[in-house]
Amino acid sequence: MQEENLDAAIESLLNVEKQMRLAGDVAGTKKAVTDIVELCYKARAWKTLNDQIVLLSKRRGQLKQAVTAMVQQAMHYIDETPDIDTCIELIKTLNSVSAGKIYVEIERARLIKKLAKIKEEQGLIAEAADLMQEIAVETFGAMAKTEKIAFILEQVRLCLDRQDYVRAQILSRKISPRVFDADASKEKKKPKEGDNVVEEPPADIPSLLELKRIYYELMIRYHSHNDDYLEICRSYKAIYDIPSVKEDPAQWIPVLRKICWFLVLSPHNPMQSSLLNSTLEDKNLSEIPNFRLLLKQLVTMEVIQWTGLWEMYKNEFENEKNMPGGSLGAKAAEDLKLRIIEHNILVVSKYYSRITLKRLADLLCLSLQEAEKHLSDMVVSKSLIAKIDRPMGVVCFQTAKDSNDILNSWAMNLEKLLDLVEKSCHQIHKETMVHKAVLKA
Repeated sequence: MQEENLDAAIESLLNVEKQMRLAGDVAGTKKAVTDIVELCYKARAWKTLNDQIVLLSKRRGQLKQAVTAMVQQAMHYIDETPDIDTCIELIKTLNSVSAGKIYVEIERARLIKKLAKIKEEQGLIAEAADLMQEIAVETFGAMAKTEKIAFILEQVRLCLDRQDYVRAQILSRKISPRVFDADASKEKKKPKEGDNVVEEPPADIPSLLELKRIYYELMIRYHSHNDDYLEICRSYKAIYDIPSVKEDPAQWIPVLRKICWFLVLSPHNPMQSSLLNSTLEDKNLSEIPNFRLLLKQLVTMEVIQWTGLWEMYKNEFENEKNMPGGSLGAKAAEDLKLRIIEHNILVVSKYYSRITLKRLADLLCLSLQEAEKHLSDMVVSKSLIAKIDRPMGVVCFQTAKDSNDILNSWAMNLEKLLDLVEKSCHQIHKETMVHKAVLKA
């Protein structure tokens, strides 16, 4: 009996909807379609609800505003469904209705996100990632900036979960890091006439600074796959600069520790040197004196004994597992030793123009073969200029100058010499004039 009453009520509302639609009454049509949807929901007739949504969307000359109102109304009922299958069926129905319609693109993106979440909870991560990749939210003019960023970050996270690192990188490039530096305190400008009205983001969307942290945490996951220590360090530096992190020592101390470790693990280059010096100037580093000493040793042009350094920092290295952000990885200990060897070779190259390979190996606490291998690797990576005379067992750190360079250096030296002679003559002339003036007086 209830079904007959529901069908009769729907039939009468469909007649009302038809009259309003043909008359071009937007408000009346919207009310009629939302009443039909609400009627089905109250009766808990989920199949009828799906059928009516499809039917109403396909009616001839259906108004855009009516479809939008109907989809938005039905979206409120997704969480009220009795079981997961009914929920998926309703989402799929709304998704098919909103597909290809630009006026409900934001609603479709939110529906896909909900469906992807359900798939992920079911353990179908690859399917969830494929669903999310269908939507390109960066083209949605009416979607709020924070919602766009949150959606893209969800796409990146799912790609990382399924270990699709190439697509994760492509998606992450849709977000410019500069967007997180925008001043949120500035008043929003009122939209001009003709501009798209930007919708308010849902309540569950994080703030811009929270999104910044999520973004850089995902970037750390991505760069950890490639062992790109410098980029990991820069990501931690960005997290460290977030005001909420800087205010809480429990948050910034683990992050600053990670910055120090990844700085030490990064290959020597101008950017690494710049970050190293700027970190050393940080007053907060005094709270973790061991790490200040570690960074100080790297900027000091002195040979570091690996065994002594490892004994001193082995416990700190192993303690990193218990700190927020996790351990440094199995490869990190080997890379740390490699960076110390590279530092020592650079120090030796500063003090020596020629050195025997045996003496170099003694300074580095390595065998002849290992010393030669590390030296060759640095030359190949262009971190250092050196030549090895293997029969003689001599390493030369001097750069071979061509004839033009030698002539230019001579010309510069002659210029400096003539400049000095001219200055000296001027001084002699000045002194002579002063003495003559004294004698005359």
